[in-house]
Amino acid sequence: MPEIVFKGKEYVYNHHLTVPYRPLVAQPGKGIGAAGADSNGGDLNGNLVIHGDNLHALKSLLPRHAGQVDLIFIDPPYNTGNEGWCYSDGVNSPIMKEWLSTNPVDGDDMLRHDKWLSMMWPRLVLLRELLSDSGSIWITLDDNEVHRARMVLDEIFGEENFVATCVWRKNFSPKPGAKYFSEDHDYLLVIAKNKEQWRPNLLERTDAMDARFENPDRDARGVWTSGDLSARNYYSEGTYPITTPAGRVIDGPPPGTYWRVKKAKFESLNEDKRIWWGENGNNQPRLKRFLSEVKQGRVPQTLWDYSEVGHTQDAKRTLLELGLIKTQEDGSMTPKPVPLIERVIELAAEKDSLILDSFAGSGTTAHAVLKANAKDGGTRRFILVEGEAYADTLTAERVRRAIKGYAWVGNQREVLLEEKITYTQFKKADVWLAKVEAIKAREGFAEGDLADQGSTEHKRFDKINVKLDDGVLRVEGEKRISERAEGLGGEFTYCTLGEPLDFDKMLSGEHLPSADALGAWLFHTATGGSLPPRPKDAPEWYLGEAKDVHVWLVYLPDLAFLKSPEAALNLSRAKAFQSWGRERDAPAVPKPHLVFAPAKYLSNRQLKDFGVNYAPLPFALYREG
Repeated sequence: MPEIVFKGKEYVYNHHLTVPYRPLVAQPGKGIGAAGADSNGGDLNGNLVIHGDNLHALKSLLPRHAGQVDLIFIDPPYNTGNEGWCYSDGVNSPIMKEWLSTNPVDGDDMLRHDKWLSMMWPRLVLLRELLSDSGSIWITLDDNEVHRARMVLDEIFGEENFVATCVWRKNFSPKPGAKYFSEDHDYLLVIAKNKEQWRPNLLERTDAMDARFENPDRDARGVWTSGDLSARNYYSEGTYPITTPAGRVIDGPPPGTYWRVKKAKFESLNEDKRIWWGENGNNQPRLKRFLSEVKQGRVPQTLWDYSEVGHTQDAKRTLLELGLIKTQEDGSMTPKPVPLIERVIELAAEKDSLILDSFAGSGTTAHAVLKANAKDGGTRRFILVEGEAYADTLTAERVRRAIKGYAWVGNQREVLLEEKITYTQFKKADVWLAKVEAIKAREGFAEGDLADQGSTEHKRFDKINVKLDDGVLRVEGEKRISERAEGLGGEFTYCTLGEPLDFDKMLSGEHLPSADALGAWLFHTATGGSLPPRPKDAPEWYLGEAKDVHVWLVYLPDLAFLKSPEAALNLSRAKAFQSWGRERDAPAVPKPHLVFAPAKYLSNRQLKDFGVNYAPLPFALYREG
């Protein structure tokens, strides 16, 4: 397989291994709900907003979330030369240190593509470790880096796991100031962790799709549409003559084509009244396909129009409504519209999925997750990572307002119907007009009334807007909000990154990490898995259960305790660990136990009798210096 070569690759190829582990530190009062306000550390297995360098944050997530993330959506810098992003991963090499002197990256930097690739490589490696075997990663980009990103992703994920490149039409009008072309689209690269274990969900069928089905012959099986019985692919038994119900003999399929089925199958379909000959019984035969027998959903396509998933101005408008910016021109970021990420969630997540965005920006991904949960009662969780100073004031603040509601003055709109109108559907204008009137009636607006007339008391909306724009029929409910927009509900924990886990400082006692931080990291490094939530009935010192072992940690961040006999693995502890494990594993064969402790008072042979493997903690604090 071809490999991409870029300056600095040899230095960042395994850089993720040298990134220090920094535990997540919950910040009480900055989150929402019981978890976010918990002074005992917050819920690190629930919704998270993390402020910190995203490379370090991804390393911090490994102990609890490795192999657990179902969907990753990231919107990294497009590297247009205008973002002003900095390369600062601290790779210990002269070339990388030299690069730091030329930050921020701009359009005049001749190595900006190399820097972008050096920045993305270790992050993508860690993102892959976090992804579940049935998960997928979605990346938005434009023409600046999409071709290079494809090659990097092929190396890290394997080219066999590439799924698709979706094209999002993000602008609803051309940019008159464009020098060459108005760039109206972005890309979404879709890559699976293991393509054999991943499939996209089907989208909901649209009214336009169902409108194609009719029942002119009053078939008891319900409405149907018809399909061509001829095909261009050669079929040795596909050239027979047929006779219509009206008596006309058709010598064979149209020139250059073949019947899709052999004669016996055709006669069977005709006997079952699955062949449509036209109202006069003398037309070319067509195969009837009943709505009740088609897939209850639609296969996703790679072309995504703003009419379905929003455009860039929608994204800024949402920030305006939330009161996070004052004008459309505020801020240098280019947020994504909520419906765009809602579509990604609809395709690639289940109702209980864990969703990660490590380039969180304004927090659109969390907003989309909250909306999806409010819509169907799901329990999806999100993890956002943002390194900029606005992580609290913009990213997390947006999540707070989305959860709790927010003061707002303006027009709130909800799309009630949105369909592309083709010529075939245009011929059924009466059907679509009836649908529009039915929506109006459902929302309390009588047929024939002006949309904005009459009392709006007890109505969800003040008016109903009906537009046919660029071939798209859109019906929107509009309501003037002057008090408070209702929140979506939910909670999250706000975290920062703690001090790196430094074993040299642990040896000297200069820095002792919390038991939670050390335990999560030891569990992950020892088992390769992620630390599960602690069982409610777990005894003291129990870390968690891996696939083939129970893990224990005898530790307190207290120098006196670690030097005392109380911290040692002794006979009573070995017996207690074995007894609890047998009860938990019954009736299956008991799992062995891996015990981390500063010291032990039993020989390895004695411990073996209790099914215990001892692992000394990476320091000798219990010794008198």
